[in-house]
Amino acid sequence: MRGICKRFGPTVALDRVDFDVRAGEVHALLGENGAGKSTLMGVLAGAIAMDTGAIELDGRPFAPGHPAAARTAGVAHIHQELALAPHLSVAANVMLGIEPVHDGTLGRLGILDRSELRRRAAAALARVGRADLPLDAPVARLGIAERQLVEIARSVAIGARVVVFDEPTSSLTRAGVAHLFELTKALRADGVAIVWISHFLEELRAIADRCTVLRDGANAGTFALSDVRDDELVARMVGREIEALHARSARQRGEVLLEVDGLTLHRGEVLGIAGLVGAGRTELVRAIFGLDPVRSGRVRVRAHGGPRSPRASWRDGVGFVSEDRKGEGLALARTIAENVALPKLPSWPTAPALAAATSASIETLGVRCTGPAQRVRELSGGNQQKVALARLLFADCDVWLLDEPTRGIDVAARAEVHRLIDGLAAGSSGDRPRGVLLVSSQLPELLAVCDRIAVMRAGRLGPARDVRDLDEHALLEEALP
Repeated sequence: MRGICKRFGPTVALDRVDFDVRAGEVHALLGENGAGKSTLMGVLAGAIAMDTGAIELDGRPFAPGHPAAARTAGVAHIHQELALAPHLSVAANVMLGIEPVHDGTLGRLGILDRSELRRRAAAALARVGRADLPLDAPVARLGIAERQLVEIARSVAIGARVVVFDEPTSSLTRAGVAHLFELTKALRADGVAIVWISHFLEELRAIADRCTVLRDGANAGTFALSDVRDDELVARMVGREIEALHARSARQRGEVLLEVDGLTLHRGEVLGIAGLVGAGRTELVRAIFGLDPVRSGRVRVRAHGGPRSPRASWRDGVGFVSEDRKGEGLALARTIAENVALPKLPSWPTAPALAAATSASIETLGVRCTGPAQRVRELSGGNQQKVALARLLFADCDVWLLDEPTRGIDVAARAEVHRLIDGLAAGSSGDRPRGVLLVSSQLPELLAVCDRIAVMRAGRLGPARDVRDLDEHALLEEALP
């Protein structure tokens, strides 16, 4: 890709970007949210038309007019939010768009050759190490890791020569990540060119050969990962030295704000919940907030006990940030101001009054936007997450329930979220300290920002222990069945 330019109205999304990936290479693509990574890969995959520039595939001009043309040429783009038809079978999803018909052609009008479809789907699944997946099962019944493998199998089925992985490990267990790494190495050995987009630098060092950094739509450099340090990469991404990836201030533990059977959260502390995917961490915080019913046990916020509801939680100063910000955490079609003020939305009769009331929270969280009236769907993932957090700040919550608050956001945005959490617990800027309950799949994150950590395993919550007595090995050992 040479000199790729793309504008969306007055916004320059890509500014003369050069990018190349070699056969048999894993090439990492780094940058802050909104740096242009998705736009660049959208151009490659035929989903976005570039304004100027040129692309070559195997030394020949390549100009896909639409995604189907890119797939036919051998370019597969596997998004973080998988592009599957959940009501269709595994086999149908693997062969989606390249269905064989009885005259032997693919993707043409004609009578579907079901036996050939199943044969080719089974062969593709075997290539990705999951020949055991039932071909006739609806994809909706599969777990996230299995769904991802179905989409990777689709790239195998089309004979992809270039595969783009966009945040591929964000929802996977450790076992799922290990399997994906092995599969990626096998694709690389077969000569496939792989682009790997991720915000986890330790992950990139484990799988990638080279990296290209984008900043503000421009190429900020291409490096062999063995030749560059993490702090140098981060500085390239953000255009400046960032303070510390994990901020930590002095904290003073105070009164009990939240009490669940076997667990207490105090004012002035960050309490972490660790555990494997499926251990029940999300179900726990949803039950505390009142989204899911509590069948037994009790939840007490200060002096308030009894059944919970989201309305009661907001009233009692308890706020919740969902791990699924697009599915249930944000109203993407609404404005930033409407999202921030959602718990108190009826209090402002006019849009200007609403914008004025929410502007301080938006500014404090550093949301990069044109103003409170901008639609949330127009923001990058990191700025969308800041909007979700700004809602709790605006509601003046004492208890912050955060479920995977840094998933899918870049290194700099993650550091900003960590500083926010630290400031909440420490009571920075003269404000009162808050209590933060943090669910995270990233053990280094929990160890860096939490005061105590409890581990969930198979739906049971262990005791909260001082972070000074823990390390990654101890947490993982307790989490494993």
